[in-house]
Amino acid sequence: MRPSPYRFPLALSLAAALTLSACAPQVASTPPPRPDDTSWAFEKSDVPVDPDYRFLRLPNGMRVILRHNAMPKGTALVRMDVNAGSLDESDGEQGYAHFLEHMAFNGSTRVPEGQMVALLERKGLAFGADTNASTSFDRTVYKLDLPRADADLIDTALMLMRETASELTISPEAVGRERGVILSEMRDRNSFALRDFVDSVSFLYPGSRYAQRLPIGTPASIQNATAEGLTAFYRREYVPGHVTLAVIGDFDVDAAEAAIRRHFESWSAAPLEPQPDAGPVKTADKGRTGVYLDPALSERIVAMRNGPWLDEPDTVAQRRENLLRQIGYEIVNRRLQRLSRRAEPPFRAAGFGTGDVFETARSTRLIVDTVDGKWQPGLDAAAQVYRTALKSGFTDAEVAEPVANVRRALMDAAASADTRSNGALMQAALDLVDDRLVPATPQSALQRFESFASTIDPAAVLAALRREAITLKDPLLRFSGRTAPVGGTEAVRKAWNAAIRADIAGGTTAATGTFAYDSFGTPGTVQSDTRDARLGIREVQFANGVRLNLKRTDIAKDQIAVSLAIDGGDMLDTRANPTATEMVPYLDEGGLGKHSRDDLDTLLAGHTVGLGLSSSGSTFEAGAGTTPQDLELQLRLLAALVTDPGYRAEGEVQYRQAINTYFNRLRATPGSALGADIGGILSDGDPRFTLQNPDTYRALSYARLKADITDRLTHGAIEIGMVGDLDEDKAIAMVAATFGALPAREAQFRSHDDVPPRPFTTARNLRVIRHDGPADQALVQVIWPTRDDSDPLEALKLGLLERVMRIELTDTLREKLGKTYSPSASSTLSRDWKGYGTFTVTASIDGTEMAATRAAIAETVQALRDAPVDADVLLRARAPMLESLANALKTNGGWLSLVDRAQTESDRIDRYLAAQTRLAALTPADVQAMAKRWLAPGAAVTVLVLPNGAAAPGQ
Repeated sequence: MRPSPYRFPLALSLAAALTLSACAPQVASTPPPRPDDTSWAFEKSDVPVDPDYRFLRLPNGMRVILRHNAMPKGTALVRMDVNAGSLDESDGEQGYAHFLEHMAFNGSTRVPEGQMVALLERKGLAFGADTNASTSFDRTVYKLDLPRADADLIDTALMLMRETASELTISPEAVGRERGVILSEMRDRNSFALRDFVDSVSFLYPGSRYAQRLPIGTPASIQNATAEGLTAFYRREYVPGHVTLAVIGDFDVDAAEAAIRRHFESWSAAPLEPQPDAGPVKTADKGRTGVYLDPALSERIVAMRNGPWLDEPDTVAQRRENLLRQIGYEIVNRRLQRLSRRAEPPFRAAGFGTGDVFETARSTRLIVDTVDGKWQPGLDAAAQVYRTALKSGFTDAEVAEPVANVRRALMDAAASADTRSNGALMQAALDLVDDRLVPATPQSALQRFESFASTIDPAAVLAALRREAITLKDPLLRFSGRTAPVGGTEAVRKAWNAAIRADIAGGTTAATGTFAYDSFGTPGTVQSDTRDARLGIREVQFANGVRLNLKRTDIAKDQIAVSLAIDGGDMLDTRANPTATEMVPYLDEGGLGKHSRDDLDTLLAGHTVGLGLSSSGSTFEAGAGTTPQDLELQLRLLAALVTDPGYRAEGEVQYRQAINTYFNRLRATPGSALGADIGGILSDGDPRFTLQNPDTYRALSYARLKADITDRLTHGAIEIGMVGDLDEDKAIAMVAATFGALPAREAQFRSHDDVPPRPFTTARNLRVIRHDGPADQALVQVIWPTRDDSDPLEALKLGLLERVMRIELTDTLREKLGKTYSPSASSTLSRDWKGYGTFTVTASIDGTEMAATRAAIAETVQALRDAPVDADVLLRARAPMLESLANALKTNGGWLSLVDRAQTESDRIDRYLAAQTRLAALTPADVQAMAKRWLAPGAAVTVLVLPNGAAAPGQ
């Protein structure tokens, strides 16, 4: 099993969400910008490049990456990577790179304003899912996921990328309209996490360009942005030498190259303006202590020192050095994780590592997350681990665990190399462009590892770690949390000084031995074994009632997806006991009867298996990805969790820490406040769907969980699904020896007809929820009761209405009015709760725009009720749905969605097979009929989420 320890983030967690790059150390003054290096990294590396990529450089300097790949078949990915981001902006241009990203969808020479998204929707690309872009500090990336790889669609994609690269019109009128959308996005992103990130970067890298160039910009810079200013930035930064176009998929590469040349070679070359340095970052900066408070933040202490950036080109020798470092950091973090999993842990989580800040500096950090008020013992314990590791090094056993995991990952990658996905290959291509990492074949990577593995020992790992990590001597210290530390900054610094001088204790001890669950009884016998002619799914039932469904595919070589469903789930929650299944997702944190969760990570190192259980409407579910070699172990692991969960105290601790964090930030944002209250509003306070008070959750225990779910784990019907590169007969024998060997199970999943139905409130008065976030943030949500999903045709009609509504809301609220960044609509039909379903419209807005937004939503809904939807809008809504259905069985995950319950929910297969024909036959009148039937003005519940203190509008 590969562990998932708390790893040091190369950038703070929010930075990743913003696609921000890793953080950087500092120099005394801002260095001059380096000339942009537009060479290919493999031209100067001894790492052999994967020969199946085709690399081009057009006469104008633009770079191109092409590759044929048929996973998924008949699809393609297109990415245009522009080496221009917020670091390239002047003081008056802050936010311009991101503004330009928005303008790419707002008019060009060949595509009128507002028509790019519509054009792509007509061709089957969904806005957001298949058509997107992102802006970070150092680059902007435009993304098209093509559901078909035919010449016409690829040509359209290339045309649009060329339009974006050089032909945007950037009219004053379009800039004015988009300004409101960007300000809405800025408002929505103003969360406690963002504010914490901004303060952190400002404290850790004071005066750096990095700290002053958040990609979203500033309110003033966005308000003052002009078409002329944006155009000047566009012409300066969007030049061929700054652009790399990557196209990967199931197409003729020669034809694609010819099309790219046809579209892009006429683009005139232009001078390259180097990207400004992200600094200055002062490497001598030390000894400062800061405190940042926010009611939504849990306690965290960061100890950090900065050092110079290490210019380390990608070579075989450097990869070996990086591997040794990686192993060293993983061992330190494994020690920290082991402490966090104790029944009385000193901290919630901790991490140690070193990361680059662009090409300016590197930072070494020790990060410690604690429960409120416990920062000092947490800091003491984490500092002990850090100091012990850097002074005394590691053991052979500690090195062996990450080495086994690395070997397994490389072996799995090599075995499945011929069926790598378009996404994986595209990521490798972008890593070449963004990080100058040579895309090598998985086979060569495995060979290099094996030739080096025998030299990986504790001494080599420690030496490599010491070469990169910066000693945390008199570091920068930053405390963040909801309550100031007693004694303030002086106490924090004093605590660090004491921790760093304390005697070094011994290390922790890892588990030894083997996985103890090797027998579950006499292997079960097969009672029935048939193959369903519809999709070729093999359906097996064992004498004890366990069902197994298998589908062999060649989609991903040497990979198998496994699902497990057990009767029970949220149906066990009752009005008298509404939290019966609340702790199910933490069952694996309690380990097994014979192994703790932490021991499992060590015992299963070097194996591709997964462990966990979740609770859905009427079943407990588990899912895992494994290999043919590890399938038997995966089944033994899941069977052990079902038959002998450990219910160890450390799992309870993990749950209580998480639930306390949840309640502490419950109303920090409009979205979190809505999520907390909406269940109770819609159910009229039915305890099964209503958030209980915090003490109810804090009182939960494994003892109660065991009492509530043991009957279902012991007797509930079981259905297992497997999809992938499997030997069906061997898989059947493995299930026979594990789940098939268990005592008899119930023959059927229960209907739950005796369970009280899920109610939908009869009250239609306006509901108001309060949040603690910024005063300009608000949400409006309108919810109509609909139906369950028992009628497949009506479910499709409501799904189509959802897509139509999204388009209409986006055109109205976002594009025309600029009121919201991301209006949404959703149709949710329950399969478990008879008669229950909802249709929901949501918009995040400024509270002052509440009346106008509600009126616009009402007008949009009424228009859909009054007349059949426009034929073009219907095409734009339906085409992506049809493409999604056509591509559904091109991945193992898509297959598993039908295989998992193929015996007990066989109707889902019929629904899928008929869906394309049914969807294609729907008409504008069908959409109108759904709107008229379900979206009556007086039938909806309207919920407003307002900041504390804001006046609530009338009904």
